[in-house]
Amino acid sequence: MDRKDRFLEDYAEGEIVEFGSTAVTAAQIVAFAEAFDPQPFHLSDEAGAKTPYGGLIASGWHTAGMTMRMMVEHIISRHGLGSPGVDELRWLRPVRPGDVLTCRASILSVRRSRSKPDRGVVRQQIETLNQHGEVVLSWIGNAMVRARHLPG
Repeated sequence: MDRKDRFLEDYAEGEIVEFGSTAVTAAQIVAFAEAFDPQPFHLSDEAGAKTPYGGLIASGWHTAGMTMRMMVEHIISRHGLGSPGVDELRWLRPVRPGDVLTCRASILSVRRSRSKPDRGVVRQQIETLNQHGEVVLSWIGNAMVRARHLPG
């Protein structure tokens, strides 16, 4: 089944999916930082070298954006209805130019809404990994998804 065509009933607790790939460039890091997070270690390698990071690193918000892009391209269902939010967002390791990021989604729970039984919430652990298999970002996402069938 096409992952992007899943209804609520098609998600299974314990399911783990790996997906996506995006290469990170210095130009992307700097462009994002100039627009949204202009801290010195996001703006230049020289400025970053004077910090504990020892060089240019991506903004955590940039990493989250790249993760979201991979999710939209690979796993977010056409039957999705948005999200009531994320929990426990963590930036665990710096992302640097030349890193190649991939994602892993682990389904934690699937529950139908009692107040709106035509949909439910899929709770999933999202992890972004670098080319060494190290987790650089983690969050718990709550996705609202249409149900294929009403209960009963």
